[in-house]
Amino acid sequence: MAVNETVAQRKPLIAGNWKMNLDHLQTVAFVQKLDWTLRDAKHDGAVEIAIFPPFTDLRTAQTLIDADKIPFALGAQDLSAHDSGAYTGEVSGAFLAKLACRYVIIGHSERREYHAESDEVVAGKVQAALKHGLVPVICVGETAEDLEKFGASAVPVSQLRAALADVKPDADIVVAYEPVWAIGSGQAATPQQAQDVCAALRAVIAETLGDAAASRTRILYGGSVKSGNIAGFMREPDVDGALVGGASLVVDEFAAIARYQKHVGV
Repeated sequence: MAVNETVAQRKPLIAGNWKMNLDHLQTVAFVQKLDWTLRDAKHDGAVEIAIFPPFTDLRTAQTLIDADKIPFALGAQDLSAHDSGAYTGEVSGAFLAKLACRYVIIGHSERREYHAESDEVVAGKVQAALKHGLVPVICVGETAEDLEKFGASAVPVSQLRAALADVKPDADIVVAYEPVWAIGSGQAATPQQAQDVCAALRAVIAETLGDAAASRTRILYGGSVKSGNIAGFMREPDVDGALVGGASLVVDEFAAIARYQKHVGV
């Protein structure tokens, strides 16, 4: 199969990670405005849009999406490696599945840094997500120190290899390359930098899960993504979308990112 045909099979995914922002009332206004903005712009659904609100907003978002038939996928920002039990403050994948979540972010750099999540913890959460029918968005990325010491792809490749250790070849996963040095800095990686690492990550998927899995798995770029640079990333053959942070909290900006094919002519 030709490269361009393979890429065409992977529907672009634009995912908004709200982090710890917006309460459940603000969620109603935000989701409705985003939906209206995209409808007014005649967004045709060629790009999948997913939102990742805080846990407290998930039920509100789910109810609104279902009631108004809004074409957004819903995701959570984390989950527990455990199904149930005495784990105060944690949220089971089973609970997320009941809220019609399709996706869950796992291994975000903020979880790795602030909550000391190791590769082993991330791998356990990947298994928990898959067990409950959720699609894990596996985040990998290097710090500025890692970049200088090991090069661009060494740490992300190692993190992904660990996360996929017990994953079956037919599993539905998404990978997000988020260079830690770019997140929130306003200084994104270049499209070529993103492509080089994403290509290395796809090679890891091929090595561990097989060529078919590598061909169908979407790999996202994240790190200071905005409407002004998204088209450059999306021109690269191994970049299949974006995991958007701060810009996902601004309706017009996030809508413009989602519509990159029309407003920039990719």
